[in-house]
Amino acid sequence: MTDLPTPRGTLTPERPLSDLTWLRVGGPAQWLFQPADRDDLAVFLRDLPMSVPVFPMGVGSNLIVRDGGIRGVVIRLGRGFNGIEIDGDRVIAGAAALDAHVARRAAEAGLDLTFLRTIPGSIGGAIRMNAGCYGAYVADHLVEVEAVARDGAILTLTPDELQFDYRHSHLPEGWVLTRATFRADRGEPDALLAKIEDQLARRDASQPTRDRTAGSTFRNPAGFSSTGRADDVHDLKAWKLIEDAGLRGHRLGGAQMSDKHPNFLINTGDATAADLENLGELVRDRVRANSGHELTWEVIRIGDPA
Repeated sequence: MTDLPTPRGTLTPERPLSDLTWLRVGGPAQWLFQPADRDDLAVFLRDLPMSVPVFPMGVGSNLIVRDGGIRGVVIRLGRGFNGIEIDGDRVIAGAAALDAHVARRAAEAGLDLTFLRTIPGSIGGAIRMNAGCYGAYVADHLVEVEAVARDGAILTLTPDELQFDYRHSHLPEGWVLTRATFRADRGEPDALLAKIEDQLARRDASQPTRDRTAGSTFRNPAGFSSTGRADDVHDLKAWKLIEDAGLRGHRLGGAQMSDKHPNFLINTGDATAADLENLGELVRDRVRANSGHELTWEVIRIGDPA
């Protein structure tokens, strides 16, 4: 690879990524960069040749890294990017702050971002995916984000500029989110914390939270508005299409569709990334043949095959 800039943060060659993903699979990053702070990130991207691919990685909660690893630079934010501040009815969170921590800190301050509590991962990933549950989405609460562009420019973007839609935002390739500001409705802290506990109980009752998963594998093939909110055109559920295709609990190598919730792909212990992705593609084929519906991956898959 072309010579890389020398940052103040940590730049590690051939860094295994399997221990940084919830599914615990995948090959190494050609380079893993953990910036010291926002300015370190900006200078590094500015000086990095544009021919070098860049992939921003959160906590790996919604990710399959293929067995051959990722060429280029994987950027993972850590300390210095995980702060959480409360300012009136606004919550300012670093992109590396965990969704669960943001929800709880907001609730303790009497601000309702409770929908974030059961969403796995960090704020940067939640924004990229317009994450949502219980009828609320990131797009409903986001005021603005700070991002470092691929050329190193530090920019502030509005929700309109991110062009949210269902489980997606239009952030240019190689840009790295660093901070976000949310607006939240007020509530009683005790009531909000109780709401969080209720949501956790409901999630644990219906989802395989003790297994190695990456959250929901496929998007629900329903009608949605441009903001990402359901428009009630229809209400198909991916899990039901998988169930109807006879694939609850189906296994391929070390990969399995959960018995508890068939839209969750599980590493039973010795799965490869290829096992997981191949099982997902088998599910898509069977669902298409059984119902005519096309399932779209919600889990991000990246990298080269072994």
